[in-house]
Amino acid sequence: MSVPSRADLRRLHFINALFGHVTGHDLYLAQQIKGAITFSLAELEVQTAAHPEFAAKFDAEFNAAAAHLLAKLFAHLPRRGFFHWDAALTPAAATPLFARAELMAGLKHLAPYRESTLLVTNLRPALIPPTRRATPRRQRDYEEALAFVRALTAARTARTADLQLLFL
Repeated sequence: MSVPSRADLRRLHFINALFGHVTGHDLYLAQQIKGAITFSLAELEVQTAAHPEFAAKFDAEFNAAAAHLLAKLFAHLPRRGFFHWDAALTPAAATPLFARAELMAGLKHLAPYRESTLLVTNLRPALIPPTRRATPRRQRDYEEALAFVRALTAARTARTADLQLLFL
């Protein structure tokens, strides 16, 4: 039996966190979900094995597939809300003005639900591109964006609501 890579373990724990309410935090079941998502990206995985520079693309596609699967799962749970915001959707999406508009739309969508999940993806790559240096200014912008999302979510969520805020 081969030792899983660091990236595989990270993906496994990510799936376990996202789908914990389904798997009961059983890593075997999380491994099955991870395997299904990886199987759907088999061609890209083969390309990544041949060209290690495709690893970031594989991670992005894996995360998008997991978010899509989670959205489909929550669509069948009428008492639980789900909203996914991809901060890298447009070049300006992660700026405070556009981020606030997207998050407010998401929080408005989640307001009727007592239990909900807000998934934020690609915030770090949107503010600190992997092809560029992580300068102190970019790092500060990223930290401020994290704080902004947390504060806005806390301020605009009812006290009685159970909202999970996940960053990926």
